[in-house]
Amino acid sequence: MQLQSISLPSIPTLQEVGRTAYTQNFGPAWTQNGLELYLSDQFGSARLEKEIGDPAIGYYFIREQDQVLGFVKVNYEASLAGFEVGSCCELEKIYLLQEAKRKGLGTAVMKQIMAKARSFNRSYLFLCVLDSNEKAIAFYQKLGFHFHSKTRLEAEFFREDLKGMDRMLIPLS
Repeated sequence: MQLQSISLPSIPTLQEVGRTAYTQNFGPAWTQNGLELYLSDQFGSARLEKEIGDPAIGYYFIREQDQVLGFVKVNYEASLAGFEVGSCCELEKIYLLQEAKRKGLGTAVMKQIMAKARSFNRSYLFLCVLDSNEKAIAFYQKLGFHFHSKTRLEAEFFREDLKGMDRMLIPLS
């Protein structure tokens, strides 16, 4: 498994993998046309071009041999209340295609992301996870993340009963 930085010419592949992986994992959580609105917003060309061009944001394909199995998005300049500015980064997105799950890729990806965060001289990595996603929470806890605080997903047409989120944090030293 390897992480490969995503560049502008790879946006169509990112859009395809991102849309597919997100829909496989979270499609049923949306009502009305919310899923399509979200996918258009998050994986629109203009947004991706801007974010990929931002040195504070890292997009990476999760690859095994010649196959793209998912992607990761990290904000290396995210801030978190109660922590010194410049000490934290946020794992904003990690999505694997369904066929890539339960093969140990997630653990390998997270270890590489933590190493990348250290290379940016960050002391902490945090993320937000749906509080109803018990498997993901258990996965993050196994890696050493712990609960930091509650938050809420503010997305129109996302099921109300699923909007609760846990913010989790891991020290990188």
